[in-house]
Amino acid sequence: ARGPRLPLTAIFLGVTLLAAVGIGLYFAAQTGVFKSAAELDTAPPQTVPTVEDDDFTPPGDTASPLDSGNVERDWINVFSPSDPALVSAPSDAKAEVMQDDSGSFLRIRSGASGSAISFDVGQGVLEKLAGKHATFDIIARSEEGKDTQISVDCNFGELGDCGRKRYAVGHERNEYLFDVRFPDKRPGAAGTIAINSDFDKQGKSVDIYEIRVSIVP
Repeated sequence: ARGPRLPLTAIFLGVTLLAAVGIGLYFAAQTGVFKSAAELDTAPPQTVPTVEDDDFTPPGDTASPLDSGNVERDWINVFSPSDPALVSAPSDAKAEVMQDDSGSFLRIRSGASGSAISFDVGQGVLEKLAGKHATFDIIARSEEGKDTQISVDCNFGELGDCGRKRYAVGHERNEYLFDVRFPDKRPGAAGTIAINSDFDKQGKSVDIYEIRVSIVP
């Protein structure tokens, strides 16, 4: 004897349900629901970041002012406007102590030849820095409405130099820092930091409030 026959409605519903499940599985597979996180990551492989050597400065690059970050440091004074005798300006350059609401500063202006104004770094200061990693800080601003680009060179005698640094300087008083790793030698004389107030030789000036240095722990 034949068993009971399923109603046509039940058969239709069963087929419809199976079709819906099949379609759902197909779209799930296409959209990556069943893929692992690694399979879903289609971004190009990332390279491991590297750090350039501290003393590396690409030729012609203009450095940005570094933020001292209010880090507690033991600063050694290199220059302040109260002692302008430590400054040497060539005949076609100018250096004048001035004062306004921001405090005292030395306004320097390089000559048309691009000659720089030199600031003495005492032999005693260099003796403290020998064999150390040091950070120099130039606190400066441009004349109002005359943003400029300065260049900085150093001559530390037996202790080497700092390479050429370039900074874009605006009217807001700011700190311009650079690092130097000194060899462990005894300096035979004082050194100098030379600043060209206008790398583009357009006669722009820059105000120097202070130059100081600290030893990096």
